[in-house]
Amino acid sequence: MTEARTDPLKPEPVTLACADGQRLQGHFFAARGGVAAAPVLISPATGVRQQFYWRFADWLAAQGHPTLVFDYRGIGLSLDGRLADSRARLVDWGRLDQVAALQWLLARSGAPQVVLVGHSAGGQMIGLLPNHDRLLRVVGVAASTGWFGGMRLAFALRARLGLRLLVPIGTLFKGYAPTAWLGLGENLPAQVARQWGQWCAAGGYATNAVRAGLADDFHAQVRTPIVVLHAEDDDIANPVTVRDLLRTLPGAPRATLQVSPADHGLRGIGHLDWFRQSHQALWPLLRRAVLGEIALTAAP
Repeated sequence: MTEARTDPLKPEPVTLACADGQRLQGHFFAARGGVAAAPVLISPATGVRQQFYWRFADWLAAQGHPTLVFDYRGIGLSLDGRLADSRARLVDWGRLDQVAALQWLLARSGAPQVVLVGHSAGGQMIGLLPNHDRLLRVVGVAASTGWFGGMRLAFALRARLGLRLLVPIGTLFKGYAPTAWLGLGENLPAQVARQWGQWCAAGGYATNAVRAGLADDFHAQVRTPIVVLHAEDDDIANPVTVRDLLRTLPGAPRATLQVSPADHGLRGIGHLDWFRQSHQALWPLLRRAVLGEIALTAAP
């Protein structure tokens, strides 16, 4: 395994243009070693800034993968002005932001397709992308619907209390969702947090946007292979919530892999730690999924 660099990273800053005129900020890691390989788009989890993924993106680039990572609207470098003024919606992260990032990487790389490495929410909205056919495969890392009904009871109660009660109350006072106060990543635009809570309560994740008339529906058309990796100690992405996600993509070949931290010399992985440099023992497994080396089963 190629070691991750410890020196300061200097990726190329890029601007992505969405169909509605919104500009997003990302960073591009040019391939610099190994055999030329498929470009990779890293789509972050909810409330996680792009810098969290930079070491992994740099490592992929060293393996020959041109790699793009970006911030959704209302988050990190893509936040324009005050968070309380942001009108960003979770549905827009899929139907506009991921679409723009994918189109940029296709144009920059000249490749016919790219691989999507989607962390949590980043791998849960492919059914909203009109250009889903330009994805060679989807690697969903800790990707699921986050359905409260599929979680163990104690954690589900905490999640429901936070997203359906405390966050909405906090939003009334602050104008944005104070999710950082609850340990749920960065503070979020109000409408992003509202939809997040609604979708997790209902199950089916992005299909809720379709039912509400907020997005076109491509779920049944998706034929892109999808591999979902989730950790044994992840309370959010578990066998039940992963199945709930895959049922929304009935035509996609799929594989799921539940990963034991101990098998990789780790004490834990949880929902976030896959991309930390301290957990780079997991990165070769992620690259196997990127390369399509994990066996798939046909859609049921």
